[in-house]
Amino acid sequence: MLHTIRRRIADERGFTLIELLVVILIIGILAAIAIPSFLSQKDKAGDASAKSYARNMQTAQETYFTDNGTYGALADLQRIEESLNEVPNPDRQPTAVGTRTTFTVTATSAKEVVYTVARAVDGRITRTCAPISTGGCNALGRW
Repeated sequence: MLHTIRRRIADERGFTLIELLVVILIIGILAAIAIPSFLSQKDKAGDASAKSYARNMQTAQETYFTDNGTYGALADLQRIEESLNEVPNPDRQPTAVGTRTTFTVTATSAKEVVYTVARAVDGRITRTCAPISTGGCNALGRW
């Protein structure tokens, strides 16, 4: 019986140092590939949040105009739309400027990309962003 126990102990081997190092190397390579893509996802989420905020302000401006016959300021829009009280980037406050026939609203992402929605006198809506080719802002400065 003692001989059987000694034989089993001798047969049970663990991993060699080389095998462990190869596994650690493979995990390191996979992490080096995955981590940058995860970090860029956070930036994309911040840009999407700022764009969504600007679109919500545009909708609130149209609602305010329907009710009052003129476009409003940010405080007016925040009374209409509760979600506008949650600012996407607390370091940079959004802006909303309205006149009787035009409005301009801006929201800034955490990467300092400014997204703007503007309504011209002729009724055209433009969506611009700056700086160009940064974050969710394409090379044309549009989104």
